[in-house]
Amino acid sequence: MSKSAIVIGSGIAGIASAIRLSQKGYAVSVFEANEYPGGKLTEIRLGDYRFDAGPSVFTMPEYVEELFKLFKFNPSDHFQYKSLDSTGKFFFPDGTQLTAWTDINKVLSEFEEKLGEPRENLEAYFKKSKFLYENLAPVFMHKSLHKVTTWLGSRAIMAYTKLSRFDFNRTMDQANASLFENPKTTQFFNRFATYNGSDPYQAPATFNIIPHLEFGRGIFFPLKGMHHIVDSLYNLAKKVGVKFYFNTPIKKIVVFEGEAKGVNTAMGFHKSDVVVSNMDMTATYKKLLKEQKQPKKLTSQPKSSSALIFYWGIKKEFKQLDLHNIFFSEDYKAEFEHIFKKGDIYSDPTVYLNITSTQKPDDAPEGCQNWFTMINVPNNQGQDWDSMIKKARVNIIKKLSSVLDTDVESLIEEEDILDPRLIEQRTSAVAGALYGNSSNNKYAAFLRHPNHSRRIDSLYFCGGSVHPGGGIPLSLLSAKIATDNIS
Repeated sequence: MSKSAIVIGSGIAGIASAIRLSQKGYAVSVFEANEYPGGKLTEIRLGDYRFDAGPSVFTMPEYVEELFKLFKFNPSDHFQYKSLDSTGKFFFPDGTQLTAWTDINKVLSEFEEKLGEPRENLEAYFKKSKFLYENLAPVFMHKSLHKVTTWLGSRAIMAYTKLSRFDFNRTMDQANASLFENPKTTQFFNRFATYNGSDPYQAPATFNIIPHLEFGRGIFFPLKGMHHIVDSLYNLAKKVGVKFYFNTPIKKIVVFEGEAKGVNTAMGFHKSDVVVSNMDMTATYKKLLKEQKQPKKLTSQPKSSSALIFYWGIKKEFKQLDLHNIFFSEDYKAEFEHIFKKGDIYSDPTVYLNITSTQKPDDAPEGCQNWFTMINVPNNQGQDWDSMIKKARVNIIKKLSSVLDTDVESLIEEEDILDPRLIEQRTSAVAGALYGNSSNNKYAAFLRHPNHSRRIDSLYFCGGSVHPGGGIPLSLLSAKIATDNIS
């Protein structure tokens, strides 16, 4: 008789875990509280507009392809994507505009011509980012940090000899400001801290590893939109025998004599040999493991930032905009102080504008665009969000209207809003924090929950709230690390 496994949640890591467990011979059941798969990586439709509702940057497509290859399927028969010529367009308050080409020579010229930034400075930065990736990724991204074998492996031992070069003791801003001559260049690269919900003025400079994923490994776009990542993997999971139960929240993880034995739902008890939680780590403990000893140091850690997103159907096409666009604030440091220290939204927020209709025209009517308009905001601490959202909307429209020299307000014909309260409600992300615990200190990588429970046998964790972190690539790696621990 085959062994059975239960996966709690059908976020991208949950689906990937289910696929990997199926390949190991498990009979897998996925229980999802929502009526749809994908977690944060979902889509919405407003009138004739379609929006990818969550993560919008796609790197490391090989981690998606790998799941098809486990079953000898040709990935391109099920999932197609293309590489992009640029990571996006960037707009500064003084009118300066940059295109961040993926061709390194072109981006060096762009920064030199537009900002007067010496080429050698960017060459040094990209070299350092590549160094960090090549030396840290094999240990910090691809393996469990909570097993002795990881720290005794050859790659880890090699890394020990280079510890002083990993920049644990400086912040991202300190490292970047010391290298670049133009503050705009520093601001440009400081923004990568937001990729894991961090503050560049607190997060370690080690996170300068992140730009290598875009400039060194490439940035891509799924031909059918970001949500097709979910669709393709969901279909793969069903094809290999995984069973999904939607509108079925878990009430409790059943533990007997120190081992996870299954879960309780409204339908009763479901027995399994293995339980994998793709639910937010803190929520898993506080809601599903109430009777078990809590890892208080982990569950009480400060949480990452959240997001406020306006989905706007815009009845005009702006040819000067790209798939990814960023409109920087005048005072970046003040913006992050508001997010992480004041629990508030800065009056001049940096605005991220994702427009998938630039790559997938049927996402908006002809001559129109679908604007995924996002700003980084604090997680939910009981603020007056209705008031904050109202003010933020005015400030965002004012900024975009000024830069684009157009009355944006008059162009909005469809609108929906996602805020930290709704993020928590729909995804169980505690306080609406997008990445679980905050990464605003040099020990952040070591303060993430492991992919297995140290106290409860047969209980595993995957997703952005545990090791190795948030975002699509790391979430997919978390599934691999978790299931590699399961025999």
